[in-house]
Amino acid sequence: MNESRTLNADWRAAGLRYYAYGFHLRSKFNQRVQKVSLDAKMTCPNVDGTVAVGGCVFCDNRSFSPSRRIPQGAIQAQIDDGIRRLQKRYKVQKFIAYFQPATNTYGPIDKLRPLFEEAIADPRVVGLSIGTRPDCVEEDVLELIEELAERTYVSVEYGMQTMHDRSLAWMNRGCTHEAMLDAMERSRSRGFEICAHVMLGLPGESKADMLATAREVARLKLDAVKIHNLYAVKNTPLVDQIESGNVRLMERAEYIDVVVDFLEQIPPNCIVERISGDAPPDYFVGPAWCLDKPAVKMAIEQELESRNTYQGRRCEVEKSANLA
Repeated sequence: MNESRTLNADWRAAGLRYYAYGFHLRSKFNQRVQKVSLDAKMTCPNVDGTVAVGGCVFCDNRSFSPSRRIPQGAIQAQIDDGIRRLQKRYKVQKFIAYFQPATNTYGPIDKLRPLFEEAIADPRVVGLSIGTRPDCVEEDVLELIEELAERTYVSVEYGMQTMHDRSLAWMNRGCTHEAMLDAMERSRSRGFEICAHVMLGLPGESKADMLATAREVARLKLDAVKIHNLYAVKNTPLVDQIESGNVRLMERAEYIDVVVDFLEQIPPNCIVERISGDAPPDYFVGPAWCLDKPAVKMAIEQELESRNTYQGRRCEVEKSANLA
């Protein structure tokens, strides 16, 4: 685990009800920091036929990352363009290079190292975030990331999605939860943050199933989590399943209720990097409510306040640690 878990960042004293990512970054870097999305032109093993074909049923990588929606050049050119765009919106001087779309550890070291090195060489870049799958981190890749973490802030974002293998099979993931357990075991104590992506509202998952995933996040003692609802973008198998009536997307009230319960179950030192998801309108199919992320965030905060609750309140792992 990364030493950032021990940062004296008292989010509750700051009036927050969960450990928000922005608060974490301000505490670590003493200023606002924004992520710059980068496209390394990677693929995924469930796209190229290694473990499956067609990719995840919900996935069009262009909808997840600004960097895939415009023509791109070298990594430095993408950083320059991304920073220009971000500085038009925010007063920010420091950035995290975010290798976002596809699986960014799915390749040989001699391909990965130059990409990561080029990104962190920019003096405006104070860290590196690497999106990947838990079944795509060979030992030499982990050693590379560990080496980079000795020089800069690094977070590895694993697409856990859920702890339930039946849901992973539905989404055509091409791996089971055992891959996540293996990746966690081999990633620990290497100096970088470990983040998991979790998706709520998967077909066939009850509220109890989703909260079981929350308890698994707690048990794994992850540094961070990204939480979002299942949503649909154009030209994906998920849209076909929705239109045929086989899949129902969560209503806003359902999602807010489950997210608050989820937050209660995870440890208070687990950074919440994302609390809802969306996609660009030109790619988006539904549900419509998640396009207004500020309103969703506000509704979650209001529900936390109305219940007079907060992240970690019902975390059994935290209680066990306090009793030890």
